[in-house]
Amino acid sequence: MNVCLVSTEPAEEKFFMKRLARWKPVFVRDLDDVPADADVLSIFIYDGIGEAFLAKHPRLKFVATRSSSVDHIDVEACRRHGVRVARVGGSDGNSVAEHTFALLLAVARRLRTSVELRGQGGGSHEELRGFELRGKTIGLIGVGRIGARVAELARAFGMRVLACDPRRDPEHARRAGFRYASLDKVLSESEILSLHAPLTAATRHLLNAKTLAKCREGVVIINTARGGLIDIAALAAALESGQVGGAGLDVLEDERVLHRDAKNVLASEIAQRVHATGEGKNPEGRVERKRQIARLVFSNALLARPEVVFTPHIAFNTTESIEAMAGGAARNIEDFLEGREVACSANE
Repeated sequence: MNVCLVSTEPAEEKFFMKRLARWKPVFVRDLDDVPADADVLSIFIYDGIGEAFLAKHPRLKFVATRSSSVDHIDVEACRRHGVRVARVGGSDGNSVAEHTFALLLAVARRLRTSVELRGQGGGSHEELRGFELRGKTIGLIGVGRIGARVAELARAFGMRVLACDPRRDPEHARRAGFRYASLDKVLSESEILSLHAPLTAATRHLLNAKTLAKCREGVVIINTARGGLIDIAALAAALESGQVGGAGLDVLEDERVLHRDAKNVLASEIAQRVHATGEGKNPEGRVERKRQIARLVFSNALLARPEVVFTPHIAFNTTESIEAMAGGAARNIEDFLEGREVACSANE
């Protein structure tokens, strides 16, 4: 069996080289470099697996993602091609929960403005005045392992915790210290909203112009889950009007502006549009590219606002979390290659 790993760092390569030594793993920088004869593949969250990739790798039998989510993988296409998919369960829960509070505290205490005004006299006390978390109501949309840990941390800050989730478990709520409520109640009563839901057809743009209008004026939005949960244009408008008072974002629907200067990303998009072959015969493709450009423009404007704090999708990125994800992926690969049942299969 040919084992290939994508997007690994030096420490990870050393770990996997030792752990998977029997199979002599190959390490490549990105998906374009994956050999056509790869049987087993390990990827990271930025590596998207879809129909086109699967067609070019007919021998592929197993994909082990070093993440707890599989939104970057077309699981249905993998199923059609007979490729099994496994994720890592629960490895980044505490890291993401703690980062949620890093973003919330940065918004609450106006850290961005404080840093930006440092070279301009420091700003007035009024300009830099924040708010305390104690006594505030935080609404959690989604209370799996991450949301539940956020609830525990919120209680330690002296906050009231409401949560909405399609699945309700009273014992889970009792242990974590939150109370279930309807989405409308969570929106209308929360001074802070924190997103911890998966991205599905039902949750895409869960926060939009209509739902944001139901929120308390000045609500703070924190998103360490998936960018597609928020309609970026609606959030930008709500920040402009004051309906939303601030936002802490680790994810965006189009995350290229988190990693590269927006002007360069936009230039690349426009160039692709100009040089796209057959685009005139593909109105759907034309519309989607316009949507992409609009998202980039709104995202760039959003990130420039002083009341918005953002990080480049790093909520998971702690030493403990990365080690746990690597260990989980290695176990999944070993179990598959040795014929054992694979934990956290995404094909079920």
